[in-house]
Amino acid sequence: MLQDGICDNADILNSAPSKKVIHADNIDLSDKSLQVDISDALSEKDKVKFTVHTKTTLPEFQKPEFLVVRQHEEFVWLHDRFEENEEYAGYIIPPCPPRPDFDASREKLQKLGEGEGTMTREEFSKMKQELEAEYLATFKKTVAMHEMFLTRLAHHPVFRNDHNLRVFLEYDQDLCVRGKNRIEMFGGLVKSFSKTTDEYYLSATVKDVNDFFDQEMTFLQQYHSNLKEATTRSDRQTMKHKDVADSYIKISTNLLQLAATDSGKLERFLTKIAETFEKLRKIEGRVASDEDLKLSDTLRYYMRDTAAAKRLLFRRLKALHTYETANRTLEKARARNKDVHAAEKAQTEACDKFEQMSDKGKEELTDFMTRRIAAFRKNLIELTELEIKHAKSHADMLKKCLLFLREE
Repeated sequence: MLQDGICDNADILNSAPSKKVIHADNIDLSDKSLQVDISDALSEKDKVKFTVHTKTTLPEFQKPEFLVVRQHEEFVWLHDRFEENEEYAGYIIPPCPPRPDFDASREKLQKLGEGEGTMTREEFSKMKQELEAEYLATFKKTVAMHEMFLTRLAHHPVFRNDHNLRVFLEYDQDLCVRGKNRIEMFGGLVKSFSKTTDEYYLSATVKDVNDFFDQEMTFLQQYHSNLKEATTRSDRQTMKHKDVADSYIKISTNLLQLAATDSGKLERFLTKIAETFEKLRKIEGRVASDEDLKLSDTLRYYMRDTAAAKRLLFRRLKALHTYETANRTLEKARARNKDVHAAEKAQTEACDKFEQMSDKGKEELTDFMTRRIAAFRKNLIELTELEIKHAKSHADMLKKCLLFLREE
C-alpha cells in the first residue's frame, strides 16, 4: 500500500501518497514466474522514491521475493541499457517513464496561497481540495507509468532474462546512478539532433523493398502525428471540465453568502442550490479525472510507444543501409581481387543481422498492433461506462434539487 496523508500548501509537494493505478495496456498476467509491481512510493521535495516489489520462481534470481527502492534516474538508466544493447535492436524497447513533474501543481498552489486573502475561507478550502486531488492524480499516474515500464520488461520473453533488469530488481543498494549535468544534457541534445538527422537521411536514401515494413513506417509516422493532436485535444477537454468544477465552487460559495443575508424560504432555496452545485462539482472533477486516466494517458502512452516502434524501424533501415554498403564493398573487393574474404565475412554478418532484425521486428510490430487495439478498446469502453454513470448522477442531482425546490 502507498502512504496516505495531505499536508498544507507547501508540504503537499514534499510528501504525498498514492494508491495503485493500473495503466492501460494489454499485458498477459497469466505468467506468474516474474511479477513486478511498485508497492509503495514517496514524493519528496526534489525526487520520488519507488519501492519495487518482485516475486519470482525463475532460478536466475537469488531469492523468490524482494524489495528495492529506486528513483527515476535509475529507471532511465535501465531503459538506456536496453536501448544501447545491439542484441535488442530488432525489438520495441518499452518507452522510458516520464520524469515526475509537479511544477504545475506547485505553481497553482503558490498562486492559491497568494490569493487566499481575496477568497472566503470555504472557497479557499474547496480550491485547495481540488488542487490536492489534481496533485494526487498526477502522482498516481507517475507511479503507474513507472510500474508499466517494469511490467512490460518482466513479461517480455527476452527482456526478462536481461542481466541489468535482474540487477535493478534485486540489488538492494543504491545503483549510484546520477542525473545528467548540463554538459551531458547538451551532449545528449546534440546526439539526439544527429540521430534525427540520420533518420531523415536513411528515410530519404534507403528504399525498403519489404512492403510490410514500408507500410508500417508510413502508418506509424501518420499515427504518431494523429496521437499527438488527439492528446492535445483530450488534455484541453479535461482542462475544460476542471474549469467547470472550479466555476461550480465559486457559484456555490456566492449562493451560500447570499443565503446568509436572508432567512426563511429564500435561504433554504439558495442553500439547496448551493449544495447541488457542490455535489455537481465533485462529479465534474471525477469526469475530468476519468478522461485524463482512460483517454489522455492512453493516448500519451501510445504516442511514446509508437515512437519506440519507429526507432525499431529506423534501426532496421540502418541495418539495411549497412547490408547494402557491405554488398557494394564486396563487389569492389572481388573486382580488385583484394580483401575478398574480409568483405565476404562483413557482408554475411550484415545480412544475418538484417534478416534477424526483420524477422523479430515483424513479430514485435504485429504484437504492438494487437496490444494497442486491445488497450484502446478496453479503455474506451471503460471511459464510456464511467461517462454514462457520471451523466446519470448529474441528472439525478438536478432532478432531486428541482423536486425539493417545487415542494418549497
